[in-house]
Amino acid sequence: MALNLEEAKAHLREHGWARIPSVLSKEGAAHTLDRLWKAKEASEAKGEDTFQPILDPNSANVRVFYLPELDERFRDLLTHPTGIELTQSVLGDKFLVSNFSANIARPGAQSMALHSDQSIVLPEPWQDIWAVNVIWCLTRMTKENGATLYIPGSNRWTRWEDVPPNAPDLLVPFEADAGDIVVLDGRLWHTSGSNVTSDEDRAILFAYYTAPYMRQLVNWTAKLPKELQESLSPELKELLGLSHIGYVVHGDLTYMADKYPKASPSSAPTRGNV
Repeated sequence: MALNLEEAKAHLREHGWARIPSVLSKEGAAHTLDRLWKAKEASEAKGEDTFQPILDPNSANVRVFYLPELDERFRDLLTHPTGIELTQSVLGDKFLVSNFSANIARPGAQSMALHSDQSIVLPEPWQDIWAVNVIWCLTRMTKENGATLYIPGSNRWTRWEDVPPNAPDLLVPFEADAGDIVVLDGRLWHTSGSNVTSDEDRAILFAYYTAPYMRQLVNWTAKLPKELQESLSPELKELLGLSHIGYVVHGDLTYMADKYPKASPSSAPTRGNV
């Protein structure tokens, strides 16, 4: 697909996805993968399970949750300009980090259930884009090693009844190189593929951003140690919902004051002349 970022934004809005090549160098992707394996060990040392039966059929799918807690490298990716700009193009200037996790599909990993990110957290109808998933590819992603599978055009489905009985037959793989990112509209139906290779891991990160009025999947205030929270940049504090003000305003409130000037507080009747 087109390399131009503006064309990628248009493709994301129209088709529900966009792939941007070489956002990370091959060396940068390899370094991040090394940090991910260390994060897996740290997560398990904290007592966090890296196999989730509710998500995956077998333990060859390795899940690492709460990445911002585990390594500065992951915190940096959350504010990477390319991911942020693409997310802003559909969610607007204000949004939150709902979750940031990893999935390493090792040989033998099997596919999870078909879903859209909005369908599992919001009631229908899904009439607009309220969530964006930025997938960071730390290895190459192919059909054989468990690439994310998606249904073209499914970003236009707004209700459960729109999902056809043959939906699994419509899946096609996202194929990408290490260092690429793939950005998904929260309405796009997708799943993980099966890794049928004998010796190749597929490692990807999911930076899940949502509209500011949606509750985050992770309560970062409760999850992140206080000293870590205090060390974060103002930008990251806002993205994680750690600042003291929440972004809950949609639109321009001055519009109503201009449209109905007689209803402004300065013109309201006093108690004595009601």
